[in-house]
Amino acid sequence: MRWPGSFLVALALLVSGCATPPAPPPDPLAGPQLYADLRHYASFGEHRFGSAADQATSDWLAAELRHAGLQTSFQPFTMDRQYQLDSASVTVGEAQLQARPFWWPPAEQASFRLSAPITPEGSADASGQIVWLTLPYDQSAYLGKAQRDAIAAAALRHPAAILLSIASPGEQPYAYNVAQADTPWPVPVLTVGTADAGLLRAAQAAGHKVNIAVDGRYEQQVAGRNVVARLDRHAARTIVVSTPTTGWFTSACERGSGIAVFLALARSVAASDLGVNFVFVATAGHEIGHGGMEVFLQREPPPADSVSWLHLGASLACYEWRKEGAQWVTDRAVDARRTLFYSAALAPAANAGSEGLLPLRRVQVGSAAPPGELREIHAAGYGRYLGLASGHRFFHNPGDTPATTGPEALAPVARALDRTLKLLARPE
Repeated sequence: MRWPGSFLVALALLVSGCATPPAPPPDPLAGPQLYADLRHYASFGEHRFGSAADQATSDWLAAELRHAGLQTSFQPFTMDRQYQLDSASVTVGEAQLQARPFWWPPAEQASFRLSAPITPEGSADASGQIVWLTLPYDQSAYLGKAQRDAIAAAALRHPAAILLSIASPGEQPYAYNVAQADTPWPVPVLTVGTADAGLLRAAQAAGHKVNIAVDGRYEQQVAGRNVVARLDRHAARTIVVSTPTTGWFTSACERGSGIAVFLALARSVAASDLGVNFVFVATAGHEIGHGGMEVFLQREPPPADSVSWLHLGASLACYEWRKEGAQWVTDRAVDARRTLFYSAALAPAANAGSEGLLPLRRVQVGSAAPPGELREIHAAGYGRYLGLASGHRFFHNPGDTPATTGPEALAPVARALDRTLKLLARPE
């Protein structure tokens, strides 16, 4: 029996109408996807350069960028030294304090055990004892001369060790970024939180001993790697997107927010028809000298006259926090210190792309170098750049966990920077 053509057409239409339509591709800029990537980054643990977490992070990033369709490779390099910490503890009686060695420890005491009292206030000679030093928080990520001089002066009292409390707003052990050329401390220095000040003050007054146990080791010519991913569209212009991957602690919002946005932007532009080339570079070694960015600029510098550069710095979308009693609480508002830095050449795109992103302070960079890894980009002669960065209460603290941000904080910044990339990609 031959069925009429009109019947077959009707049957085909009926069948096709009953079929389940294909699911739309996931939105790479959606908050849940961004937060899932941030949580995955945080799951690797403390992200210091040369660690297992550093290696796992670069493996994961490379796999995600390849999956997005970018040509991805590793850029291996070494840094002259790294102190690899296995464990650290500071105890007073039954109480255990949060504590970490303060880089760089003396090589001969990379591992040590110590039990000693805190030297009394005003004592000039602290031989065989522990000096407890409290310094103000200067809102800097980098160890400066004033802090270095204060620690060096404490070391001249010949203590067995120094406990260092930086009065950062998170009240936890604070770590400053350091340089490869920095000289190790003459005695061990451990950073402890100001939240434990009462306990340390009571131990000092009573002459009770503080017990310190540190296990670690120095390594030389420590291997690390950048992840470099490219979309070559044979265009005359290139946009570079960069972000650091390493940090002192879990660094969930400090580093993880930038990494989540970095992946989102890579997925977004890979699915676009923007007529420019893209280079995405994730740099390692940030906390001990910006080694990865320096290596990228030395080995594979894109031609400065054809490049616009977006740098994703620290803490892109972290919550504001306040203390109620003994508890930290948040209303999930974004930290107000968020700042967009940009060169004059990119002012129109920077301002238009970030319109509606709040809170946000905008700073046009002049002759003075901008902060963070933007300073290397600026020093290398790139005149078309912008970068987003902020601090937050648990910046450079062990408490920088995934709880410090959330999907609704991450999505607006990803969408704003995606708009910015599209503006930068427009024909000139």
